[in-house]
Amino acid sequence: MPRKARQKYPEAIFHIICRSVSEILLFRDDSDKDYYLSLLKKYSDKLKCCIYAYCLMDNHLHIHLDPKGFDVSKFMQCINISYVRYYNMKYQRHGPVFQGRFESRILDTDEYNLAVSAYIHNNPHSIEGYCGKEENYKYSSYGIYLGIRKDFHKLIDMSFVMGLFSIYNREDFAKKYFSFVSHQRDVGSFKELKKKLSSYVENEYVSGRRVILRSLSPSKVISFISSRLMVSERSSIALKAKRRFLEFRAFCAYTLRVLCGLGYKEICDNMYNTTISNCSRLCNKGYELLANKTPVYSKLFDELITCMA
Repeated sequence: MPRKARQKYPEAIFHIICRSVSEILLFRDDSDKDYYLSLLKKYSDKLKCCIYAYCLMDNHLHIHLDPKGFDVSKFMQCINISYVRYYNMKYQRHGPVFQGRFESRILDTDEYNLAVSAYIHNNPHSIEGYCGKEENYKYSSYGIYLGIRKDFHKLIDMSFVMGLFSIYNREDFAKKYFSFVSHQRDVGSFKELKKKLSSYVENEYVSGRRVILRSLSPSKVISFISSRLMVSERSSIALKAKRRFLEFRAFCAYTLRVLCGLGYKEICDNMYNTTISNCSRLCNKGYELLANKTPVYSKLFDELITCMA
């Protein structure tokens, strides 16, 4: 029987669960966990997604993910395929690492988001020495929330959960959040937990969360960029050999990837004279233009998000 289609909608926030195949550990040592976190950082930055929480256990992991409108399957495929390649090369093995496709649950209420946040951060309670001291577990974001550990990967966005509590002072929030997570530890199922959460969702809040429209027309995006940069659209995309068009082409490729949700083959179809391997390099170059805060491209990317929405 065909498997059930994954539930998605543009504004969804997700609880992601990935498990290893039964005969191996997903993470054999700390360096494996560090590498996975580096992949989370790389692709959340590159694809403009947010990580609200994580917990990496030896044989599975949890992520509180806000893809900000990006396709959740494409996001997780980027990370997990990269990790499988790393894992199999490091341990000189072949075959799958993850147990089937990842699980994803849509978090459609404030209570459900809080329930998942507490559930993820309570996950280490089953590890010897961490029951009642879950915040000390190195590969969970709980310690970051409480301010007892630095976010070395600069991965976690706490603004959404802080908004749910309507508390914006970090010390006050840490105290309230610790009390909340500790209280939820022994509640039991999500259903039981959600019943007890109404007292934690306080006044109306503004989280600052912004969902990015990811279904822009590729032709309109290219035309928009061409007009803003005063570049001849047809000639610049076709003539890849001209050095002065490299940044233009890179920015176009990256934008088609992130704001139109296109894969490399689809980007090639829209940009002419571009191979899949070269497309990957162009996307990386386009991302670097934004990561380095190149003014003209940073401004143009913001315009694309607002003007074409």
